Order: sequence, then C-alpha cells, then structure tokens
Amino acid sequence: MIRTLFYLVAVFGATALAVSAHPVAQGAMDILVAPENIKVVHDVWQRHGAYLLNHLHVAVDGLPLKGHLDKVTPPEVAAASDHIGYDFTFELGPGQGPPHAITVKQDVLNEFTFAPGNPWEAIYVVKVAQGAHLLQEGLLFTSREPISLNCKWDQSTASTGPTPPESSMAWAFLRHGIHHILSGYDHLLFIAGLVLAVVSLWDLVKVVTAFTLAHTLTLTLAVLDVVRLSNRIVEPMIAASIVFVALQNLVSPSYARGRLRLAIAFGFGLFHGLGFAGGLLSAMEGMQSAAVATAIIGFSLGVELGHQVVALPLFAAIKLTEKYDGQSDSPTGLHNWFFRLASGAICVAGSIYLVAALR
Repeated sequence: MIRTLFYLVAVFGATALAVSAHPVAQGAMDILVAPENIKVVHDVWQRHGAYLLNHLHVAVDGLPLKGHLDKVTPPEVAAASDHIGYDFTFELGPGQGPPHAITVKQDVLNEFTFAPGNPWEAIYVVKVAQGAHLLQEGLLFTSREPISLNCKWDQSTASTGPTPPESSMAWAFLRHGIHHILSGYDHLLFIAGLVLAVVSLWDLVKVVTAFTLAHTLTLTLAVLDVVRLSNRIVEPMIAASIVFVALQNLVSPSYARGRLRLAIAFGFGLFHGLGFAGGLLSAMEGMQSAAVATAIIGFSLGVELGHQVVALPLFAAIKLTEKYDGQSDSPTGLHNWFFRLASGAICVAGSIYLVAALR
C-alpha cells in the first residue's frame, strides 16, 4: 500500500489549557493518505475526540469524507507523556480512490474568545514526507488557510509536488507574524505605551530596537529549547508590562523615556518573546535547522512589520498634536490630553488582560 505521510505539528488545544495572551495551544497531528482512506492521528492536550473530529474537515476530489475515531492512546503510551493521542480515519467511498485532490480544513477553537477582540486560534505547521523522504515542511495550516494537496499515483510512488523554496516558507511565516500581532492587541498595547512617551524619531528607533532585540532573543532561545518558562508566568508578565508602561506614562512621565525606559522595553520584551514563542514551540519540533532559522527570521520580521502598523501612525499623531499646540495662538494642551487619554486607555485594556491571565 502506497502512503504519503503528512506530519502537521500544530499549535492546538482548548480553553482548559493555560491562558495565553495570544491564545493558542499546542499538539501534533499526522495525516496518512492511502488509496482507500485518509487517517488522521492527533496528539494533543485536548481530551475530546468528538470535538476534534467535528472541527476537522477532509475532502477528496471535491467530495467530503466522513470520519470516525479509531483509537485513543493514553498519555503513558503517547509520545508526549501529558498528551492523549487520537487516531481518526476518513474513508473514501466505493470507486472514489485513490485520492488526487485533497483538501483539509479546520475550525478548531474558533468559537472561543479569550478576551474581547482576541479569539483563540489553532495553527498547524505542516511537514510532508513520502516514506522516509521529506517533501515539504513549514506549510501553515489555519482556519483561514486550508491545506490543498494534489497527489499523483503510479505503481511505485505517490507525489504531492516538489518541495517549495525557502522563500515561500519565509513569506508564509512573515504573514503569520503580521497576523499574530494584528489579530491580538496585547503586544500592540505594550508597544503603543512605549511609543507614546518618545519625543523624537531617534527615541522611537532606540525603544523599538530594545524591544525587538529582547523578544527576538527569547523567541529564538525558546524555539531552540534553550529557555522555557511556564505560561502561568509569561502571560501575567506580558499583561503587567502593559499596565506598567501605561502607569509610568501617567504617574512619572519624566521617567518614561531615556535609559530607564530602554531597560523596561528590553526587560519586558524578554517575556513578550516567550509569548511569541508559545505559538511556535511544538510547531517547530523536528524541523531541520535551516527551516527553523527561516521560520524564526520570517516570523520575527512579520512581528516587526505588525508593530510598525501601530508605532508609525501613533508617532505621527503625537508629532501632529505637538505641532498643533506649538502653532496655536491659545494653547489647548491637545498633546497632553492625547498622551494622558491614550495612556489611560492602554492601562484599562492591560488591566483586563491581567485579570484574564490570572484566572
């Protein structure tokens, strides 16, 4: 029997997991394509096979397949000691196989919300192998981006096409980094709190660079399994960082810039990097070194682009309020009002996150 093995190493789980500022969860999934069926093997923390089956959708040549649960592997037998494995089979109908065009979709966790404006998400990083030969890796699988495969069957092999270039993988992770930032406003609130206190473009460059160096450092170390820290520590610290910089803006604005602010940006940035890594740790396990490096670089660049979507317009708004106050015959204090109102809003939003993270 000819089989193509698709490893989908995923960010996966459910609300029972430790909270995350960017609410994701981790696990693994294998898809084995055979002429007569498609098997799906889950290795996840979420212990509800029926839920997983209802939120995973497989179609062959445009026809949906009905799946069923074959086997449950207890934690002491599964590869990861705290995971439960689920084996699903999606049977092809009589005369339907072997499969050619395969589509795999998922809407896992879409119905859950972590905090207002910040839904849970399940993200799979797909690795494709034919027997012992690796064909593809680093393909992203989300509820917005289904997996589409074209299999060619002959007497000795099955093929899903050539391995995509590293540039395609880098682009995929760059887009993922951008979406990771823009789909949840926790990290953006922190960067906005930092930007509000800058007084020049050079100040902006320095504070953003300090934050970037810090979160890139811990993101890389965490993905390489050099540094790990429990989400029960990381997520409250990320939330606390938002509240801290906002309160510093309001209470001690004179200390909200200079070397102290750079140290704060770097120190809290270390925890933000561990938060970014939460969406990639299990996803990158087993990937080749070059692929891991490409993924980290692409993801980090995407994160920075996402940051600038907020940082640059906010900095421009700050300078406009300063210019208006400077040119007005009767100063209105617009810049001060803008600074205090924005910092107050960030403090309130950060407090909401802190409560959610400590639940």
